[in-house]
Amino acid sequence: MNGTTVGIEELSINAIRTLTIDAVEKAVMGHPGMPMGAAPMAYALWARHLKHNPVSPKWADRDRFVLSAGHGSMLLYSLLHLSGYDVSLDDIKEFRQWGSRTPGHPEYGHTAGVEATTGPLGQGVAMAVGMAMAEAHQASVYNKPNFPVVDHFTYAICGDGDLMEGVSSEAASLAGHLKLGKLVVLYDSNDISLDGDLNMSFSENVKMRFESYGWQYLRVEEQNNVDAISAAIAEGKADLNRPTLIEIKTTIGFGSPNKAGKGGHGGTHGSPLGKDELLLTKQALGWPLEPDFYVPAEVYTHFAHHKEVGAQSQAAWEQLWNSYQAAYPELAKQFELANSGDLPADWNADVPRYTPESGAISTRTASGKVINGLAKRVPHLVGGSADLASSNFTMIGDAAAFSSADYSGRNFWFGVREFAMGAALNGMLLHGGLRAFGGTFLVFSDYLRGAIRLSALMKIPVAYVFTHDSIAVGEDGPTHQPIEQIPSLRMIPDLTLFRPADANETAAAWEYVLQAKEGPFVFALSRQNLPVLPGTDTLAFDHIHQGAYVLSDVATGETPDLQLIATGSEVSLALDVKKQLAQDGIGARVISMPSRELFEQQPEEVRNAIILPQVCKNVVMEMAYPAGWEEITGQEGFVVGIRKFGASAKADRVIREYGFTAEAIVGQIRQKYFQ
Repeated sequence: MNGTTVGIEELSINAIRTLTIDAVEKAVMGHPGMPMGAAPMAYALWARHLKHNPVSPKWADRDRFVLSAGHGSMLLYSLLHLSGYDVSLDDIKEFRQWGSRTPGHPEYGHTAGVEATTGPLGQGVAMAVGMAMAEAHQASVYNKPNFPVVDHFTYAICGDGDLMEGVSSEAASLAGHLKLGKLVVLYDSNDISLDGDLNMSFSENVKMRFESYGWQYLRVEEQNNVDAISAAIAEGKADLNRPTLIEIKTTIGFGSPNKAGKGGHGGTHGSPLGKDELLLTKQALGWPLEPDFYVPAEVYTHFAHHKEVGAQSQAAWEQLWNSYQAAYPELAKQFELANSGDLPADWNADVPRYTPESGAISTRTASGKVINGLAKRVPHLVGGSADLASSNFTMIGDAAAFSSADYSGRNFWFGVREFAMGAALNGMLLHGGLRAFGGTFLVFSDYLRGAIRLSALMKIPVAYVFTHDSIAVGEDGPTHQPIEQIPSLRMIPDLTLFRPADANETAAAWEYVLQAKEGPFVFALSRQNLPVLPGTDTLAFDHIHQGAYVLSDVATGETPDLQLIATGSEVSLALDVKKQLAQDGIGARVISMPSRELFEQQPEEVRNAIILPQVCKNVVMEMAYPAGWEEITGQEGFVVGIRKFGASAKADRVIREYGFTAEAIVGQIRQKYFQ
């Protein structure tokens, strides 16, 4: 082994490498190459710099580490095991197996010490940016002279693939602009991608790129020189005015005599070494050929020392925290409440409620008013927009902008970086201590869908505020009018979408979201004004958890002839349809369904009390592609939806041409059911 790494450090690094190749070989699948090459940089970070305590993996002031190159998961699992986290050698042996703690890519909430779910390349870098933003905000709010109670770094390891993804560019640009000096990214620069040599697709000057973003760029030529890597990390930490990228030149599959440095399917990126090459690799590393999963006792002893250092670091912080509590009791309570995910007393006292006499109001406007009402009493509520705050109404009125000049600001200016915004929001929630939201137009949710999917995989309660929710956008035309986005978002498991009918449903939905410990959530909000519907000032708040409720019914004791189910702006339309049908003696029950996901989670008796199973004539109204409603409409029902793109014209004209008028819908109902 070349460089200055000797003795116990070399032994520790090779333990990481051999645990990796043994686990991948046993699983008959996996990615051994990245951990083999990146083991020295990971060791340098974890053994010499990372502030963490394996016994207390959620300690508030720990450093955060994100393995953005999540396919190299065995690198992280090996580190977690050796460091003393709740990842046993048996867990390592069950790599990629059903129910194991060591899945193919790191999963937050599944494995102790994993700070973020990674694998989709680039997002780990962007989540690390969000974590660094959260640290900067909390430090600015809570730290006082001689009391640096929030003082930690965010680290990430990324690869060539991460830097090719656009989301990393968006996030790096934002991080440089914000001068997030406590963010350090180690770049495993091995010049290999899945299909082969990197120069077939990537030849940019990474140094110039990141320096142009406002980052400090450092480079280490020798992958095994732990001293040089550690010195670069120290230099990165010393510059608190710039994030740092450390490019470390590595050889993928280091140690493998015949496969190291090779790309494509003949290399080590995504395939086991094979039994013969595995033995040759262990021989080249000076490692015992048997048994498999061998770790020298002195390596465990060495890492136990680092574990002890971590415990001492936490103990010192807790002593500082006790003094802080005595000096700043109110701030300390606020910090603890924010990090617990709980809410202060009377947190919703300033949330407005409306009556029909309040006048028509768009749900995006109502959302903005609710955000500001909540923000008065929930100081850890923060958020922003992808350069659309003035249209999404996501600005907290009496708060400053989060900037390099004032990290205490609660309004985040993400710029036109939708994907990075979503990933950064994930990072903020993963960091802890913040409830964060982000906004854009609903049609542009496609730009950040990958981040929304990771929110759902991790079950973190990010709130996505998506406005301009239908063809009622009008003159902006089909590029800005969402059609397929609502049903597409509903298909993401564990995501809850709200499409509120009026201002009260909007407020009720926000109250539901802010109390939730798991998520994520999407708000699909109108640009056009909508009437405040009779009864929603109580019905919406009482029933939002059910996802649907009866807004208007037939006379007591009667059975409706049909049921009208609607979301969003179409609920008021359903009431108009009911009135017209009543003129012909047809009785209709109107059901508002602000969240189909919550409704579908209800027990059968609850669902049957809202949508009567004995009534087969069910009509759904929603200005979106009519997908996913089959179980609700039944065989005899139908959906009034949209199966084509929108058009550019006045909103009223587009709505009329697409058949969303009471007259048109009544005509369809009569033709189908009452001829």
